[in-house]
Amino acid sequence: MHLKDLLPNKEWTLFLDRDGVINERLVGDYVKTPGEFVFIKGVPEAIARLSEVFGRIFVVTNQQGIGKGLMTEEDLRIIHEIMIRGIEDAGGFITKIYYCPELKKHNSPFRKPNTGMAKEAKKDFPELDFSKAIMIGDSPVDMEFGKRMGMRNVFIGEEIPPGARVDHIVPSLSEFANFYI
Repeated sequence: MHLKDLLPNKEWTLFLDRDGVINERLVGDYVKTPGEFVFIKGVPEAIARLSEVFGRIFVVTNQQGIGKGLMTEEDLRIIHEIMIRGIEDAGGFITKIYYCPELKKHNSPFRKPNTGMAKEAKKDFPELDFSKAIMIGDSPVDMEFGKRMGMRNVFIGEEIPPGARVDHIVPSLSEFANFYI
């Protein structure tokens, strides 16, 4: 089934990766300060349009910069406040943000592609149905996370990476919102 045929409504949930989907990714680095957080052009408005369709919008993000000691959880909280404010100012919402600060080498159950953040969302929102959820990300790890939970996967990028399990590909979150709405 093609994503356009799914006709999401307020029963549906949207899961979004952060870096590279919502904000500009710092290649080889981490967004560690509010000044380094820059929305990708059109994203707050895209999330506002998607907020009209989806009942819940979650951000699920690996943040091992905390585990590496490059930033603190307070730094991350401030960055996320700025992100939420920008999205709300555009008329959208984020239901909740889930993040994993642990290092990749620790293989935390919460670090994507492991499914701990999705399971935490289900615990917080028992009505969540993963068969009525879409994961949007820009890495194979995001796509694996979505597939493990039975979500539809949308890849942000120009071409699908080898081995990534993708249902749809778009160049940006704005293009996804334009396609869907």
